[in-house]
Amino acid sequence: MPISAGLPAPDFELLDDTNTLRKLSDFRGKNVILYFYPKDDTPGCTKEACNFRDDYSAYEKAGVVVLGVSPDDVDSHVKFKKKFMLPFPLLADVGHKVCDTYQVWGPKKFLGKSYEGVLRTTFLIDGNGTIVKVFEQVRPAQHSAEVLSALAEAP
Repeated sequence: MPISAGLPAPDFELLDDTNTLRKLSDFRGKNVILYFYPKDDTPGCTKEACNFRDDYSAYEKAGVVVLGVSPDDVDSHVKFKKKFMLPFPLLADVGHKVCDTYQVWGPKKFLGKSYEGVLRTTFLIDGNGTIVKVFEQVRPAQHSAEVLSALAEAP
């Protein structure tokens, strides 16, 4: 069954960039933006992360938690976060178990080559742990603005 709006968001445990174990359920009572991205310090992923960073005060003001997830390890997240001064946790899904659970790991193509990887996807999860909206085929440059717009419309 596809992960979609109206369903409970699957809980998980992942290490963040400070080597702290984070669970989605730790954030109950707050809206969460859970965004999956392919790789630290690559052009599209950097643009997406920096847009979330630049809009971060709006998320804080709205009481929204932003969590980035990729298959990169903790060390990679530490460097990426420091280089771009990202104010939100980056979660290390080494082995892509959470990506699989959220059905955001699949076939991709780049320069004519096929491979498996993260399908850039974001989930807006409410304070009860229910998925409110799923953003698929995300365009990194416009994505944070798109999410903020959806938050403004959310009940």
